[in-house]
Amino acid sequence: MSSAADAHARLTAALGRLAADPGRPAPVVLIDGPSGAGKSSLADRIVAEWPGDVAPVLVRMDDLYPGWGGLAAAAGALGAELLGPLRRTGRGRWRRWDWAADRPAEWHEVDGVRPLIVEGCGTLTAGNAADADLCIWLDADDTLRKERALARDGLAFETHWDEWQHDFEAYLEREQPRHNADLILDVTEWPLPVQAVPRPED
Repeated sequence: MSSAADAHARLTAALGRLAADPGRPAPVVLIDGPSGAGKSSLADRIVAEWPGDVAPVLVRMDDLYPGWGGLAAAAGALGAELLGPLRRTGRGRWRRWDWAADRPAEWHEVDGVRPLIVEGCGTLTAGNAADADLCIWLDADDTLRKERALARDGLAFETHWDEWQHDFEAYLEREQPRHNADLILDVTEWPLPVQAVPRPED
């Protein structure tokens, strides 16, 4: 079995176990990894192939970051406003960041009835992982990652690449997110399509 096929089989098995227990609360799945690893595309695939009867809610960290320097703030807000309250009370919320206006936008409520998938850099802090049912970390070839990230975000990401990498490396050192993962997948060989994410260029 190829590494890609093995990774897909392990992912399918893990998701199947989550969906197979009707007595448990709606599961929470977190997907983290470096920029360009394929988190957004994998999240889309999981939503499309979810084994349960109820389609998941998908939240993207790109919608939470308060600007290019907002990785740490978004990671904290994810736990404080969405994952923690959702685990304790069955309800949580998150606030979208308006990249074009460079300011907070509307709140989005999550009721815990449907499975929740959150993808993006910063999801796998220790606190966030404790409030999730499946934590996934993605690895991919460094050259391929940068190609994917720049193809997706273009000049916007190229301009802010060094700043983002600095914040991401600080996050890695502070939170050790890879060690918080239940499932580590190398998706270098996966045919994950690149999707554009609208962000301003400055």
